[in-house]
Order: sequence, then C-alpha cells, then structure tokens
Amino acid sequence: MNMDLKNQKRMAAEILDCGYNRVWIDPNRAEDVADAITRADIRTAIASGTVKALPKKGISKGRTRHNRAQRRKGRQRGPGSRKGRAGARTPTKRDWIQTIRPIRATLRDLREEGKIPRSVYREFYMKAKGGMFKSRAHLISHLKTEGHLQEGQ
Repeated sequence: MNMDLKNQKRMAAEILDCGYNRVWIDPNRAEDVADAITRADIRTAIASGTVKALPKKGISKGRTRHNRAQRRKGRQRGPGSRKGRAGARTPTKRDWIQTIRPIRATLRDLREEGKIPRSVYREFYMKAKGGMFKSRAHLISHLKTEGHLQEGQ
C-alpha cells in the first residue's frame, strides 16, 4: 500500500524551512502522517520525531585539496590549463620590474665598490633601461666581454 504524502511533505518542507527532498517521514508511522492534513498536525508530527529534516549533504573538498597540492608541486599548470595570454597571468610590468631591479642593484653595487667608473655605469644603466640584458648574469657577461670587469671580479 503506497500512500500519497506529497501534500504533507510539501507542508513539512515549508515548516522545517528546508527542501522537499530533505523531508524524511518515518515509514512505520506513514499512516499517522497521512491523517495529518493541517499545518498544526504536521508540527505535531515534527515534534514527535515522525517527520524530520535530513542533514544537508554538502560537497566533498577532497578532490580540490588534492588538486591544490598538485598545483603547489607545479603540476597542472601547462599550456593546456592556461586561459588568457602570458601578460594576463603575470602582468608584463611585474615581469619587467623583476628583471630590472636586480640589474640596477648590481650596477649600483659595482659603481659603489669602485669596480666600474660612473661613465660605464651610466652607459650600462641606459642599455639596461632599453631592455638589452635579460638577467644579472647576462649583464655581468657583457661587462666582462667589453673589458670593464676582470674574470676574478
């Protein structure tokens, strides 16, 4: 015998302030619930424990945690996972700042230590500003090849 408890379930959902599918009706006391036709009857059934709201299901964070751990290791960051151009992921200005600051700091240190004269400092500073050197090591190799720095320095 299958009873139609749609109306009771709907009322219970409103009273319990939950979704229709979260309403649980005790299968052994279904006849009593079928007789409950008013909201007051449903409230009584809820108080007696015949009708109740099931707990919320929630969403597992297990997969997310695993993926985040993988990304920390550098996985899942290849070209297939990227959206947007390179300049959208790290702005080109930020890239430039990270390149130019160490180069300028190196030039400053070399000038202050007296390893290069002011004229060479100025020449290479302007070249650096023009984007000639891609790194600190690149700058030093240029200084050496042009004879401004000795190999031991």
